[in-house]
Amino acid sequence: MREDGKLDYLEMPGGDMTATRDFYGEAFGWTFQDYGPGYSAFSEGLDGGFDSEAQRGGSPLPVLYAHDLEAMASRVETAGGVIVEPIFEFPGGRRFHFRDPAGNVLAVWSEN
Repeated sequence: MREDGKLDYLEMPGGDMTATRDFYGEAFGWTFQDYGPGYSAFSEGLDGGFDSEAQRGGSPLPVLYAHDLEAMASRVETAGGVIVEPIFEFPGGRRFHFRDPAGNVLAVWSEN
């Protein structure tokens, strides 16, 4: 069961998706579910995915969950976080990105 504020997903830059899938498949036995040519999801202890459009050499994007996305965005701002990407839709739900006081960028998502 998903819980508010718990780490739920990890998104990482993928670059060449064929090479990325081949590497993780060969090295660790990972399997993937493709969502178009630029995104491959995995479920290997922690669900996540590689995004070929993300900045190469960029940082992984920890993704937290929220039942009420608008309420969580408000809580993030009240606590001192800065919304760097307002709520938007993506295949599977909606999310927003924020920067914490230490400069880390994270996302929060919801199915609705």
